Amino acid sequence: MENYYIGGIQQIGIGVVNLEEAWDWYIRMFGMDCRIFDDDSEARIMLPYTGGKPQARRAVLALNLQSGGGFEMWQYKDRKPVMAKERARLGDTGILICKMKVKDIGKAFDFFKGRNIPVMGDPAPDPSGKLTFFVVDPYGNIFQLLESNGWFAEEEKVSGGSFGVVIGVSSIDKSKGVYSGIMGYDEVVYDKTGIFPDLANLPGGEGELRRVLLKCSKPFRGFFSNMFGQSVIELISCTGQPGKNTLQDRFWGDPGFIHICYDVRNIEELKKHCEKSGFPFSVDSRLAYNDESFDMGEAAGHFAYIEDPDGTLIEFVETHKLPILKKLGLYLDLKKRKEYKPLPDWMLKMLRFSRVKPE
Repeated sequence: MENYYIGGIQQIGIGVVNLEEAWDWYIRMFGMDCRIFDDDSEARIMLPYTGGKPQARRAVLALNLQSGGGFEMWQYKDRKPVMAKERARLGDTGILICKMKVKDIGKAFDFFKGRNIPVMGDPAPDPSGKLTFFVVDPYGNIFQLLESNGWFAEEEKVSGGSFGVVIGVSSIDKSKGVYSGIMGYDEVVYDKTGIFPDLANLPGGEGELRRVLLKCSKPFRGFFSNMFGQSVIELISCTGQPGKNTLQDRFWGDPGFIHICYDVRNIEELKKHCEKSGFPFSVDSRLAYNDESFDMGEAAGHFAYIEDPDGTLIEFVETHKLPILKKLGLYLDLKKRKEYKPLPDWMLKMLRFSRVKPE
């Protein structure tokens, strides 16, 4: 990567209809209980994806301190969210599945089955031989559970956070220009074509698919990398014509997975590289706010978006301010830190004081 740094997946964006209800479910099932910000304002600069006008919304970013990226839950306030006309299927384009890390696949399976969460088949090996299974939230979003290492805080939760996504693409080779060339997922774990037993119970899983799992040959390092951990991206395409886009005829922020977001450093250098690679920023908060930080009330930074070849949105955030202990007014000013190296674990573990209990 050229003069910029990527520190891991910060969050997966999820459009919801009822934020309080969805967040409660994600706390109870996935441990997303550490509130980083809760912003109730107007989305003014995502106009290419929100019908060309500002939209009132509420957005909450929450993390699971055990490890992994968080969820940014996003709800329209003055506009009725538009549901997808058809359920997303393997072979469609867009973010299809969120990968979640667990310590023990058997215990995780028992946890979800014991709570009557829809489980899509028994654990089965993926193309690398790792046992995996899939669950569905109450809103139709699919999550893949996989054993992973690299844990941060020790808590009594069955899962950590996100450590990747399955992205439907029309051309895996073209999409590598973004995910390998810009994001750094340059190592192929597997590249298989066929009908896969672990996908058998998923919509579209009965057809022939090509699956490519990518990881980074150089581990992510940055302010939050000890907490976010490492991640993977799985690109998947059907061998025939690609299907619909998951946000077809809908806005960004409508129900479902809406983006994947990365913590970054030297975002202006990243912007140059994206432009040179043919994937320019489609949204840039610095242009809209005259080079000032975009303020989310409790956190602030510079954010930008690019699209992959099929229009899937990838967000980059250079964090400037982070609440560590809000009750005492303790915030981290990251703009003053010259080196993009991991923050002390004790400092990040103070985020536990921002926990929200489930209803």
